[in-house]
Amino acid sequence: MTTRRQLETIRLDRPEPGIVVATLDRADRMNAMTNTMFAELDWLAHTLDREDDLRVLIITGAGKAFCAGYDLADADRLTELSALGMLDQQELAARALAAIRGMRVPVIAAVNGAAAGGGLALALAADIRIGAPAARFNAAFVRIGLSAGDLGSSWLLTRLIGPAQAAEFAYTARIMEAPEAERLGLLNSVVPAESLLDAAIDLAEEICANSPGGIQLSKRALQANMEIGSFAAALELENRGQALLTRGADMPEALTAFKQKRRPHFTGR
Repeated sequence: MTTRRQLETIRLDRPEPGIVVATLDRADRMNAMTNTMFAELDWLAHTLDREDDLRVLIITGAGKAFCAGYDLADADRLTELSALGMLDQQELAARALAAIRGMRVPVIAAVNGAAAGGGLALALAADIRIGAPAARFNAAFVRIGLSAGDLGSSWLLTRLIGPAQAAEFAYTARIMEAPEAERLGLLNSVVPAESLLDAAIDLAEEICANSPGGIQLSKRALQANMEIGSFAAALELENRGQALLTRGADMPEALTAFKQKRRPHFTGR
């Protein structure tokens, strides 16, 4: 295990082989983000990505909230920064969320409560979102004189729920409750609060049962093809991924297991 750094804002657990649960651990501040948390998210993403046996990362929040966004206790200093100083601040936060989204393995957000501002962006950075009934989302940037174009939210939200729904949500700064989030596709599912983490782990175990290389290249294809502008380019990317995977050990093992009527033993090699 390579994660030996003492983290101040995140708690790590390993409920099953290949599965890591990262709990944002500032419950007294609704898990609001600080520069320390941004640095720790960035470090965590890059460190876990170097673990060969990692299969899925689950992110959730301690207490009643998922993440309330940037800690308003630190907000006053933002107006004191120069334009370049504020750009540095934004890039620190953006690097952290880009690192989470860019992990080679699937990321599941178990949204236990409010996900606002940067917390919304963190949930959007995950591949899959499961919510408790108390999950709710808010992009209230326009209420404090800022833009909803923050930390990738404008790009990801539009692709998840469509441009018109994203625009209405961003311009009104209203709260989106769990049932609506599920209906629009922001949440994959809503489960009872007491079952949320178990449901996320169950889903992670389903993912872990499959070929690690297949999952990783599937994630790469799904993400890249949200940005590629042509069907031909998407086919090219997919063709390369399939060709690479036939050179590994997992595909022959899967075929052999199918013929022998047993479960395959995947190694990711």
